[in-house]
Amino acid sequence: MAAYICSYPAVLFILCSFAVFVVADSQDATLISSHDATTANSPQTAAKTAEQTAEQPAVEERQWEATPQDSAEPGAEVPPEVPPVQPQPKDGFQEELVIRPLHSGDIYASFQFRTMWETDFMRGNKVSHYRLFPKSLGQVISKFSVRELHISFTQGYWRTMQWGQPFLPSPPGAELWVWFQDSVTDVDGTWKELTNVLSGIFCASLNFIDSTNTVQPSASFKPLGVANETDHRFLRYATLPREIVCTENLTPWKKLLPCGSKAGLAVLLKSEKLFHSSFHSQTVHIRPVCQDWQCKTTSWELRQTLNVVFDLHISGQGKREWSLFKMFSRTLTEACPLASSSKIYIDITDNPQGEQFELSPATTLLSQAVVLGDRRTFSVYDLTQQTTFGNMRSLNLLIRWKSTEGEMLRPLLHAERYVAGYGLQTGEIHTLMYNNHPYRSFPVLLLESVPWYLRLYIHTLTVTSKGKENKPSFIHYEPSKDRVRPHLLEMLIQLPPNSVTEVTVQFERALLKWTEYTPDPNHGYYVGSSVISALVPSIVAMDTNNTQERPLFSSFFPCKLESSYFVRIYTEPLLVNLPTPDFSMPYNVICLTCTVVAVGYGSLYNLLTRSFQIEEPSPGLAKRIANIIRKMRGVPPL
Repeated sequence: MAAYICSYPAVLFILCSFAVFVVADSQDATLISSHDATTANSPQTAAKTAEQTAEQPAVEERQWEATPQDSAEPGAEVPPEVPPVQPQPKDGFQEELVIRPLHSGDIYASFQFRTMWETDFMRGNKVSHYRLFPKSLGQVISKFSVRELHISFTQGYWRTMQWGQPFLPSPPGAELWVWFQDSVTDVDGTWKELTNVLSGIFCASLNFIDSTNTVQPSASFKPLGVANETDHRFLRYATLPREIVCTENLTPWKKLLPCGSKAGLAVLLKSEKLFHSSFHSQTVHIRPVCQDWQCKTTSWELRQTLNVVFDLHISGQGKREWSLFKMFSRTLTEACPLASSSKIYIDITDNPQGEQFELSPATTLLSQAVVLGDRRTFSVYDLTQQTTFGNMRSLNLLIRWKSTEGEMLRPLLHAERYVAGYGLQTGEIHTLMYNNHPYRSFPVLLLESVPWYLRLYIHTLTVTSKGKENKPSFIHYEPSKDRVRPHLLEMLIQLPPNSVTEVTVQFERALLKWTEYTPDPNHGYYVGSSVISALVPSIVAMDTNNTQERPLFSSFFPCKLESSYFVRIYTEPLLVNLPTPDFSMPYNVICLTCTVVAVGYGSLYNLLTRSFQIEEPSPGLAKRIANIIRKMRGVPPL
């Protein structure tokens, strides 16, 4: 019975399908017959239809020609399929690690990451697809009309006389300088908004940058990229010398990399190892650069660098032996898949025959580059080649020192700065600049940015070299305004060969309002580092072709002269004590006031709220004993 009932739907489905096919065949026949009749009755209509078919565009004919190979005539040659041309990406990424063994036994490691993108951020919101370039920085460039952006976070001070010149210098604390486009109307307002945004991106205290620590240098900070105008009105420079660098600043910095910290050289960036060092600095530089020597096309360059110096004694190793695992607690297993170039450079200039230290595993690939006016030789490890990692699929470079002999080549230019004087009323700032070249003199550009609470006496400014007065050829000074802007002093000074040039200026300490003191006023107040820019004579001829493929660590500063190279150095920050009131006095006043109130008001309150009752005094012991005896005798008590 169930099978009989279930057969009804099947029968109905077959009948409906047959009816649909019959109706469709009848409609096709009707259309064909009507079309033939119309053609026979009106030959003119058929001719017009043929003409319209012949006049169809060639695109439709190509679409009809794209038939499968099965429908082709037998024996006919079928043209091979041409794969569609994939558009080449307009961005690229490179990464490098440079390791320089220092004569003191320390190790200097410099990470270089470079992201290039051929695009135009000035088109507003049209740039929406980001591949390698971080979107957060791209939106900042587009929104605030930034031409160049340079930011650094540094912990420690670079010891030039012990370690030599760094590849990319930076002052202690935080430094930020930005070139804006000439289309920006309110530069100060845009600068304030930009610092707040960057403070959130890098988890730093850049929001404390305001007009009291911002200056507009006129000659010290020129654009490092493609620039048509150098109007200093669109330049802002500020430092926070007391900024502390820690893991919360390193984490967002690593997230800007295309591979993050998951692959490539960035896997070595372990925070507990990097911050357990003598010096640590991380920077971000954004600028437009030329693609060819004629500069017909430009690209945006994002340069991320991280410099670290590992101290022999701080590490607690006890012997002069270094490896990637001892420095970073990790080894390398692969390059970043998105990187077109991934290399490690070991400086072996002072170790040509291996008498200073031993490097393993050894490599036959060598490279030479002109770095800071000197030709250096490097052992190169290409991480894009699988043979670099060996059979263990891991690369752990080992540097084992053999001898402690040898002298480091003294840098041609370095500087120092300190505060002299006694008391808390006046003082004197001394800046010393050393020219170690035996027979060449060269000019330097000195920039001093002093807070407003140190009131400079410019009439006491003196510049002496070898005991004689050295008159600057250019001086630019902007006086400070209390609680509004700092002092700005720029000078162009000629340094004689093999000499020490001293710049001194006296100042007076201001008395702050009690609300302007820091929570630890007796610690002192920091003054940012002096900036010294110079074209130092080169030992070898410099390469002026900035578009040529060179290692990243030797191609940051543009070079226009073969006989000299550009260098920028920073002095130590100053720690100055200001007249500080006795902040314990309010505490003493508060304690005394509270004591008086507690004693006086407490006594008065006790008198006003206490209830008094008259109580008979209790009889003495003799009287109580007598009453007991009288009671036993039946006599009334006393």
